[in-house]
Amino acid sequence: MAALLVVGCASQRAGVMPAQPSPAVSVQAQTSADGADDDDDEVPGRGHAQAEAPRIENLPNQALTPQILYQLLVAEIAGQRGNMALSTRAYNDLARSTRDPRIARRATEIAMFARQNDAAIEAARLWTELDPDSAQARQMLAGVLVGSDRLDEAQTHVARLLEQEGAGLPAALLRLNRLFARQADKAQVQRIVNALTEPYLKLGEAHFARGEAALNAGDNAAAAAEATQALSMRPNWEQAVLMKAQAQRAASPEKSVETLRAFLSGNPKAREVRLQYARALVNDKQYSDARAEFQKLLKDFRGNADVVYAVGVLSMQLSDYDAADENFRKLLEMGYREPNLARLYLGQIAEERKRPEQAMEWFGAVEAGEQFVTAQTRIGHILAQQGKIDEARRSLQAAAATSSRDRVQFLLAEAQILRDAGQSKEAYELLEQGLAGQPNQPDLLYEAALLAERLDRIDVMETNLRKLIEIKPDHAHAYNALGYSLADRGERLEEAQSLVGKALELAPDDPFILDSMGWVLYRKGDLQGALAPLQRAYGLRPDPEIAAHLGEVLWAVGKRDDAKMLWREAARANPQNEVLANAIKKFIP
Repeated sequence: MAALLVVGCASQRAGVMPAQPSPAVSVQAQTSADGADDDDDEVPGRGHAQAEAPRIENLPNQALTPQILYQLLVAEIAGQRGNMALSTRAYNDLARSTRDPRIARRATEIAMFARQNDAAIEAARLWTELDPDSAQARQMLAGVLVGSDRLDEAQTHVARLLEQEGAGLPAALLRLNRLFARQADKAQVQRIVNALTEPYLKLGEAHFARGEAALNAGDNAAAAAEATQALSMRPNWEQAVLMKAQAQRAASPEKSVETLRAFLSGNPKAREVRLQYARALVNDKQYSDARAEFQKLLKDFRGNADVVYAVGVLSMQLSDYDAADENFRKLLEMGYREPNLARLYLGQIAEERKRPEQAMEWFGAVEAGEQFVTAQTRIGHILAQQGKIDEARRSLQAAAATSSRDRVQFLLAEAQILRDAGQSKEAYELLEQGLAGQPNQPDLLYEAALLAERLDRIDVMETNLRKLIEIKPDHAHAYNALGYSLADRGERLEEAQSLVGKALELAPDDPFILDSMGWVLYRKGDLQGALAPLQRAYGLRPDPEIAAHLGEVLWAVGKRDDAKMLWREAARANPQNEVLANAIKKFIP
């Protein structure tokens, strides 16, 4: 006892080390050293470790000799002075020579505090050898072994801890995966968790632990099967059904949604499940049903800004502008954490309602931040739509003056206003002025290239795009624009196909690049080859210019009725599009 009294007294002074670190402090020091979450109950046996009182039985008959006292003082003083390597070494030497479990415990704690994993493992092994019934010793050893990627050895100690849990076993099983959260080899973790839970498969928590490990390892089929087994034991278990739906989502989003729907039919008050169900419906583009679910959630989550926000966004998606307006105003009243986003949506709602003055008020209320450029750009476009081109430009220039970081975006918006107003030459000159100060700015290079082509400055267009490709070799639309331009003029078609092919490698699902590939193949005379990318492009995005190209190819292969039907539908939706109108006139005067 005298030895421990010296340890305690030496450690009470302010310094580097804790006096007698509690089990929680010790584990936190270890997990922090390995980058894991600082969680008090990661390792099974935590409850026993915290409750464990110092025991005096089975202690060695150890006299406090001058040598032991000297080593204790050296270890403690070294630690207080920040020499943790000496403190750790001295404590480990003393633990080996005395074989006293109390000193082994202190050696373990100091080594973990010093983040010396090998020394901590050595001390903790000795501690468990000297005091094999100590849950705290085994728990600390398991933690440091896992942190050192010695999972096979850790498994033995975790298994013993689970055996000692008693009534706390279900909770310990649910915590099991957290112990291995930072391990890179998730498949190995899955195998270990399966082995550790084998004796406890009559508990739903064991199957849940297995499912969680499988999910982390990407074994969705096993995760869904384990979650199903857990639900058979606990039919109303929300977390288990959420796990099952998550596991099903990759292979079958429809089955995942149905799993959540079926659970809610028997458990209508399962709020977290309903929340995930509503989100799943959004992902499935079932916006009306999703909004109905979020509205149900509003009754349970009164005052929950995220639910109010979801209802507002879905109402906009459904063109229910009254409901959208009401919910975004409510967000502002609630002190929503992103008021600028709510104001931006309210401005967009006012635009959709053809209330330009109100829209500009809301956009003008958006303060500096992530939404500022979009809001100020919308003000410029509203003014331009009213024919106030000069005022629109002045508005954007004033906004740009206050935001050097976003000045390029305001310059691009001003150029677009000029272009839309039929002033392509002025828009090009504006971008050229911007490039004079920033010759390698990718967005300016790209937009200036498109305007140069419109002005028949093909040489400038090609120079800009090739420079952009050199600066940003992953800029898919630079390759696409150059390849499409060559194809549209019927020039260097092999090179055009190569450029568009490169763009497709970078962005394989981009509808405009698919359209370009179809157009290149059409220009090369491969009519059948052109159809597939054009049809896919139009399926992804029913754009009027894609419709113009697809209709022309359909006409060329003899499917004239299909071409006419396509053009009629596209013209009905886009009556002002010149490219589409010109394509139709070309074949149907």
